[in-house]
Amino acid sequence: MTERTDHARHTAHRTARLAELLDLLFEQNRHDAPNPLLPAPQLRAMRVIDGQDHIPMRTLAHRLGASPPSVCRLVDRLQAAGFVQRDPHPASGREITLALTPAGRAHLAQVRAGRELFLQQALAGLPEEEHTALSSALDTLHRALAADRSPLYAVRPQTTDTALPRAGRPARSA
Repeated sequence: MTERTDHARHTAHRTARLAELLDLLFEQNRHDAPNPLLPAPQLRAMRVIDGQDHIPMRTLAHRLGASPPSVCRLVDRLQAAGFVQRDPHPASGREITLALTPAGRAHLAQVRAGRELFLQQALAGLPEEEHTALSSALDTLHRALAADRSPLYAVRPQTTDTALPRAGRPARSA
């Protein structure tokens, strides 16, 4: 194996472990919230719907890697919570499309804001140059993952330029 391949394997291993740790920490944080948030599968569905409003239910099932009946039940729960709306497909009377409601967007924004706050607290002690290096590495990882995948896994990217507050401009929430 080449040195470059070894570095790539090592980086992939460390990144996978970090993703697992974040998943566990976010889940623990969700359970510790005063009003427990939605279960992870429902949040995943909301993120996919947020990435493509008016997504056909069949496409959501495919993107989640779940059976249509399971996704139908999941969407039933999200609709009952007021987070998702079903609409007839504009081109096919037999299909249903899904979109987040304003309440669904607000809930997803709350989840994202909580996660960002958690990460801000964890990163607060880093020197500026480490923040810059980490941010650059994360942008590179995001580009590599997005370039290597179809829109199937699309998420709305947020680059360093738009994520950092600047003088006279408030920080965006996603």
